[in-house]
Amino acid sequence: MDIDISINGKSHAIHVENPHRFNVREAMSGILDFGRGNGADLSPCNLDELIPLMVRGVAGCEAGCPSDAMGVARRGFGNFKIEYVEGGILTASQKLDSGAPLEIKIFPDF
Repeated sequence: MDIDISINGKSHAIHVENPHRFNVREAMSGILDFGRGNGADLSPCNLDELIPLMVRGVAGCEAGCPSDAMGVARRGFGNFKIEYVEGGILTASQKLDSGAPLEIKIFPDF
């Protein structure tokens, strides 16, 4: 599974070898550093809750059933617009305080 975080067109990729043993703390360290490097404080976005939720939704899809990812998209999360994209991909987007677009994409490993 792959996670792609983008701010204003610049991206940070994370490969998740085993989504059932996803190390949120390690991933968040890299994500927050990426945000700071691009002039954005991502800590108020609650990505430490959103990303694991999305990972679980996509990991449920890897068995061939999109209902988990679609459920995540239906329920939403805070100010994020969450969408299910054909093929088990989840995207979440919102505007940061600076007006810069923040987008998260999670791709399954089929």
